[in-house]
Order: sequence, then structure tokens, then C-alpha cells
Amino acid sequence: MTESELAQLVDLMAQLLQLPIDLEHRPGVIANLGRTAEIAQLVMEFPLPDEIEAAPLFEP
Repeated sequence: MTESELAQLVDLMAQLLQLPIDLEHRPGVIANLGRTAEIAQLVMEFPLPDEIEAAPLFEP
């Protein structure tokens, strides 16, 4: 995602959630969303076999 697309997404989500974002905080919000998207991409690209089943209970 480009920075422009991330900025648009931040603005749209803030509007949808009725969550005002101060102009001084907006660049940090956009940067953090970009980092989160990069991490999510790594998780989504991790190959899992089709036969795998979800655990009924998560225990750390």
C-alpha cells in the first residue's frame, strides 16, 4: 500500500469510527498502519496446509 492509500484509509476509518485524529498525530497513525500492514502481509503469506484445523482453545 502506498502512503497516499494509507492516508486515505486512515481518514476514512477515522470518519467511520467518528474518531478525530489531531493533525500532529496523523503522520504517526499512518506510519503505524503501514507497519501493521507489513506485519499482516507476512502472516497472511505463511503457508498452511489445507488439512489444518483451528485449535479449540488457545493456551500461551
